[in-house]
Amino acid sequence: MSTPTTPVGRLTVLYDAECPLCVHLRHRLMRRLQLVPLDLVPAGSQRARQLFPDLDHAATLREITVVGDRGQVYRASAAWIVCLWALAEHRATAHRLATPAGQPLARAAVLAAAKWREALRDPEGSGCEDGRCDVPGPPG
Repeated sequence: MSTPTTPVGRLTVLYDAECPLCVHLRHRLMRRLQLVPLDLVPAGSQRARQLFPDLDHAATLREITVVGDRGQVYRASAAWIVCLWALAEHRATAHRLATPAGQPLARAAVLAAAKWREALRDPEGSGCEDGRCDVPGPPG
């Protein structure tokens, strides 16, 4: 019997479907060459609850969460890093960000994205119009 060479064979990314930045990043992930297949599922959705009944779904709406096909759960900067790791063009960057020297940069990127996400959030909760989400420039 052979030993798997990859710790995961597939990843599920739970993203906030009401966030224009998150939807934009979802589309970017889907257009990239994936070394590990990514399934993108709206966080807190019925589908997410069916797939992962034991997950804290309210928390998945607050921070990016990625679930591996072997039950691994990645949150915040670890989730960003594993998404990069799944992509051919960003795997080397993911390896650098996973080091002790790179982790502060990954955390800073996640915090910056969270602030940008909050600035983009539509106070009316209407989300994207006509299924298209344009990401405006950075806040302030």
